[in-house]
Amino acid sequence: MKRLLVLLLALLAAGCKSHTQIAPEDRATLEQTLTGPEADRYLRLSMYVTPFFGDASKRLLTPYPPEEVLLLNDTQGKTLSPGPIEATLPAGARARIRKVEFPTAFVMAERIVYSPRTLPWVYVDVEGAPKGPPLVLVLSPGLKKREEFLAEVERYLVSQDPAAQLAAFSEPVRAAIRQKKALTDMSAEALELSWGYPERILRTLEGTARNEEWIYPGGQRRAFLSDGRLVRVEQGAAPAAPTPK
Repeated sequence: MKRLLVLLLALLAAGCKSHTQIAPEDRATLEQTLTGPEADRYLRLSMYVTPFFGDASKRLLTPYPPEEVLLLNDTQGKTLSPGPIEATLPAGARARIRKVEFPTAFVMAERIVYSPRTLPWVYVDVEGAPKGPPLVLVLSPGLKKREEFLAEVERYLVSQDPAAQLAAFSEPVRAAIRQKKALTDMSAEALELSWGYPERILRTLEGTARNEEWIYPGGQRRAFLSDGRLVRVEQGAAPAAPTPK
């Protein structure tokens, strides 16, 4: 029976190409470092909890609303939503990494087809999260070195308590960050903690004013800043592409 199971896993793995370039010894070190007893973490950004693309055994931890989660497409190339928002967790919430899962051929063979199965997954406990299946933070593709992986984790789960950073903001701004809202005149730093990282930033100069347009995944949310302060936001359908002349 054991031999049959090994053979079955080998056959499944044969149809899956490994999608991690991190060396096995570095993977072991990362797992030990990130899940160790002294490895307390904190949410760097306010995050949403959503379903996990139909996999009821997990939930997604993401800084973006479902319509901006561009992790998975269907067979027609249409972006699949993970599911509706179930909870919002504030920046600064205490967290602990329970498991790091790299997309090796064997791991991918065990993941359901319609999931971001080719990407690294980090299983996280977050203080204040509603009870339910484990939370999974899906990391970016193309991480090749141990240092790159650690830097990517740190973008979302910081090792230093950000309490002092958050305390420097006014209470209305702290409330906006907790609720993942944008507040006129909030700083770029506060907007990032609330809305997460933009996909692109367009920078222009208008006289002495330094203007920025933050564009979020899918182009449905845009934030306009001047000299590091939020001026206005636009939310809705992405602008149509210009018609070729």
